[in-house]
Amino acid sequence: MTGGSFSRVGVVGLGTMGAGIAEVLARGGLAVVGIEVNQDALERGRGHLEKSTGRAVKRGRLTEDAQREILGRVTLSTDFADLGDCDLVIEAVPERLDLKRKVFATLDGVCRADAVLATNTSSLSVTDIAVTTERPTKIVGVHFFNPAPVMKLVEVIRTVLTEPEAVDRVAALVKELGKTPVTIGDRAGFVANRLLFGYLNQAAGMLESGHATRDDIDTAMTAGAGLPMGPFTLMDLIGLDTCLEVLEAIHAETRDRRHAPSPLLRELVTAGLLGRKTGRGFYDHGAPKAEAPAPAEGPAPVVGVLGTGALADAFAALCDRAGAQVRGATADLADCDLIVEAAGDAGAGRELLAAAAQAAKPGAVLAVTSATVPVAEAAMASGRPADVVGLHLPALLAAEGTGALAEIAETVATGPGVADRAAELAGRLGLTVVRCRARAGFIVDALRFPYLNDAAAMLGAGYADADAIDAAMTFGCGYPTGPIADLDRLGIDRAVAVLRALHAETREPALAPVPLLTEHVTAGVPIR
Repeated sequence: MTGGSFSRVGVVGLGTMGAGIAEVLARGGLAVVGIEVNQDALERGRGHLEKSTGRAVKRGRLTEDAQREILGRVTLSTDFADLGDCDLVIEAVPERLDLKRKVFATLDGVCRADAVLATNTSSLSVTDIAVTTERPTKIVGVHFFNPAPVMKLVEVIRTVLTEPEAVDRVAALVKELGKTPVTIGDRAGFVANRLLFGYLNQAAGMLESGHATRDDIDTAMTAGAGLPMGPFTLMDLIGLDTCLEVLEAIHAETRDRRHAPSPLLRELVTAGLLGRKTGRGFYDHGAPKAEAPAPAEGPAPVVGVLGTGALADAFAALCDRAGAQVRGATADLADCDLIVEAAGDAGAGRELLAAAAQAAKPGAVLAVTSATVPVAEAAMASGRPADVVGLHLPALLAAEGTGALAEIAETVATGPGVADRAAELAGRLGLTVVRCRARAGFIVDALRFPYLNDAAAMLGAGYADADAIDAAMTFGCGYPTGPIADLDRLGIDRAVAVLRALHAETREPALAPVPLLTEHVTAGVPIR
């Protein structure tokens, strides 16, 4: 046999995911038996296979001969008895425990006693499925990511009952198929979904609370955090009903409020607005695509940069590239349009801002950059609170050129039109601008660091190691870097500071830094 000692593999359920798994197996040279409940569903499955491989031919990734060979390895049937000679059968039916148990009961009756049975569940307990079968020692979770032919990650899930040999054989098959297996225990959401959906759910709550708009949150996470797409674009792609199912499954196990589905998400699902597949979700996918905002026009402003350190230096350099005149000494601030406090110490920053407020001309915008000190606190200490906004630059130190993100936040004391003026000035410096309320973490850090905290909690609990966690998010979700690598890249001290600010503001237990992070900050050593 080939393929981790498997040569003939069955796939039950030929929707988008099941057909994708069947294609991956056939591309790997294995004989595949695809099963559906009736002839109509079977023809839809055939259509998925032909369309997917046909796209690969059009893009030059497959020859027509190779396509015929792949499709020729797949036998399609509505008779479960045709799975009798399979070494491995993968179930890929809809995410309902009762339905999956029914499928496995049928498989028990038709499959060989030595055959391994696998479920492609993305959120349900593999153990709950295994215990109702006659072969719990041979039940494995094998979670492919959509689209299966493209995505590299496959989570291989063992239960406390699974034979190590069965897990090893499935992991070996995954590797031979050119995928990256991550072998983990049976926890709702596993690694990738458990981390991803806490973040997505928090973004939905952020929108619902009025903290920022849908478009500004999506833009912030792509331009400021480097993610391949924003949370609302991603949820619409996944399907809001699927998002709700995954969150409910994780919340049922953990009772963690980060996974208690947002009421807004539940409302959209109830209304049948499920994302791209229904044409509407968080976005209206039938509406004309909005044009990108025009770059801010006008001469580069005169900018005062207060403080010393990496952020102050990087912002001054950005201003230089934009052709702005930069002032650094308090006595030279009288003609500044924008004065940015970028001191590393909060006390020193307040003093610098207060001095600048006395020297600045009427109408100058005063901005504070800290994501951990309340903007309103700095504004009141300045003596000119109506002229103060938050100006957070989460990606500036890592950005090249002038494409960094600027998050503009106004307080209840900010005067009319001041935040608009700040956004216009930032745009004239070449910054991508988003707006939000003046809260700890603004948008990017408020979403990013709780997700990194969740990853650190997973690592600290021993559920998965650093490499597995990072692989899950890079290969499974397309993130440029994994969360453990991000913690070391961004700084554990920064993560702890932002999380403490978020926790102090909300008193939400899940936002308190986990012990692993505080321990590493105290010891002064990276996580890896």
